[in-house]
This record gives sequence, structure tokens and C-alpha cells, in this order.
Amino acid sequence: MAEVICLCNEVLDIDLREYLDSHPIGSIDELREQASICNKCMQCQDLVEGEIYLARVRRQRAAGQF
Repeated sequence: MAEVICLCNEVLDIDLREYLDSHPIGSIDELREQASICNKCMQCQDLVEGEIYLARVRRQRAAGQF
């Protein structure tokens, strides 16, 4: 079941993961610059940064598997 990860913008965790998997975002600042997913409210920063980290790990694993 999807959970709301950002209350201000009503972003679901599933939507954020899909976005991060399809865009090479490396930091929350890059996310703020490239998408209207995060607007510096800071309430969800830890959750968003965790998702960015996990997406980076998934990309590295995918790049290492041929």
C-alpha cells in the first residue's frame, strides 16, 4: 500500500521511487531543482533523502549487472 511521503505536496512513496528510478537524482537539492516533488518544507527531508539513497543503490546494482 502506498504511503504519503511528502505531506506538503502529497507525494506518494511509490511515485517518488518511480521518479528516482527513471531520473539520476543524487541529492535532495537536485530533486528540488528538477521536479516539483520537494519544496524545502523540511518535514519529509529524512524520508526523501532515504529514498534518494536507495534509488542510487538500485542504479549502482543495475549498472553492475550485465
